[in-house]
Amino acid sequence: MNFPYLVRFQPVLLSLFRFITGLLLFQYGIAKLFKFPVLPYFANIPPIIYAAGTIELVLGALLMIGLFTRLTAFILSGEMAFAYFMGHMFKGETPVFLPLLNGGTAAILFCFACLYLSAAGGGSVSADAAMGKD
Repeated sequence: MNFPYLVRFQPVLLSLFRFITGLLLFQYGIAKLFKFPVLPYFANIPPIIYAAGTIELVLGALLMIGLFTRLTAFILSGEMAFAYFMGHMFKGETPVFLPLLNGGTAAILFCFACLYLSAAGGGSVSADAAMGKD
C-alpha cells in the first residue's frame, strides 16, 4: 500500500524523529548524572555509566537541535551497541541473548535509530540544514 500524500511530510517527520530520539537519550543522561528522576538502578553507578551519561547528555542535546547530526548519531549508535553488549547481554555470568530477558530492547532500538539518522541526516528542521551543511 502506498501513501503518496505522506511523502511531502518526510523531511519534517525525519526531523521530529531525530528530535525525539535525542530527547529520550538526553533524559537518560540527566537521570544518570543528576539523579533526576530518582531511579534505583542509577543510584550507585560505576564510572563507565557516568561516561555513558555524559555522552548521552551532550550528544543527545546535539541530536535534538540537529547539529553535527550524522557524526553525533554515529557515535551514539556505537555507544548504544556497546551498552547492549556490556550492560545487558553480558551483565551476568552467562550471556543472555534475548533482549526481552536482558532488558536491552531500548539499547538495540536506540542503536539502530541512531544508525539510521547517521545515514539520513537531520532533516529539514535542524541546525545542520539551517547552516547548509546537510
